[in-house]
Amino acid sequence: MTRMGVVAPAAAFGMLLSLGLGAGERGTADEAKALLQKAVEHYKQVGRKQALEDFTEKKSPWVDRDLYVACGDTKNIIVANGAFPNLVGTSSNFAKDVNGKPLGDSMWQAAAKGGIQTVEYRWYNPVSGKMERKVAFVEKVDADIRCSVGNYKGQ
Repeated sequence: MTRMGVVAPAAAFGMLLSLGLGAGERGTADEAKALLQKAVEHYKQVGRKQALEDFTEKKSPWVDRDLYVACGDTKNIIVANGAFPNLVGTSSNFAKDVNGKPLGDSMWQAAAKGGIQTVEYRWYNPVSGKMERKVAFVEKVDADIRCSVGNYKGQ
């Protein structure tokens, strides 16, 4: 096999792994909570503008396999989303939680309790390409911003 015949497939595989697409693993609840805690610390260290930009870049450490940081404001507008940056600027209330309640409202009600809270809903998994059950860990990070990281539970 030629050098190019070995290098090109290896480079493509490396790119897939860096995106988390070849990992074949789901992020766990503990990993989701840890990523949320890291995101909250980052937000406090670098400030709102930089943190929200960082969370939306689709890069490690803010995206790991099917785990990613998403944030919304008090009007339920998505202000950061590591897996779906195209949703930034749209309302999170277009989706519903498991009880049929608008997702953004559920996220804020949970975040208002303080600390890390959970919200369960169905969402598109960027790795599997399927709608799946998801449990989001959500925390209020500022007076008008809440962030979340969730892990997918499969069908």
